Amino acid sequence: MKVFGLAGWSGSGKTTLVMQLLPTLIGRGYAVSTVKHAHHNFDIDKPGKDSYEHRRAGATEVMVSSANRWALMHENRGGPEPDLDALIARMTPVDLLLVEGFKRYGHAKMEVHRPATGKELLCLDDPHIVAVASDAVLPQVSVPVLDLNNVSSIADFIVAHVELEEGVSHGAA
Repeated sequence: MKVFGLAGWSGSGKTTLVMQLLPTLIGRGYAVSTVKHAHHNFDIDKPGKDSYEHRRAGATEVMVSSANRWALMHENRGGPEPDLDALIARMTPVDLLLVEGFKRYGHAKMEVHRPATGKELLCLDDPHIVAVASDAVLPQVSVPVLDLNNVSSIADFIVAHVELEEGVSHGAA
């Protein structure tokens, strides 16, 4: 499975770019999944629901299933946060796994940077950043800088970088 990341500071547009890349890449025939790093206290469950009550009662994992989807929730219960490799190992193989966030991990990634956020460029200190998608010209950057508003060229870069075969899916749908 090919893995490629999108990293950047909060408010840079990572999620917006992922939402634009998904239909673009899927439309080219690739099976694509995502993994997103979230803040410490995120929850996808709701108090009062059976699955929430199972976790609250102490279950380490709770799986919820229906005809349309299933979800597995795992409680770390004070243990360490799993690293990206451990999370990837739990994913069903697809052609491309887009990783949003995890900016400190050593996978190939594209920085999403908007100077208007006032945050420094990550690529200046991270050798794993292979390109930057931005809404500005960045002459101080030594990796390719792509127009953040040109999703097709960003998709082209990712496909070429991870060496995906054009229009040939080998992953799960």
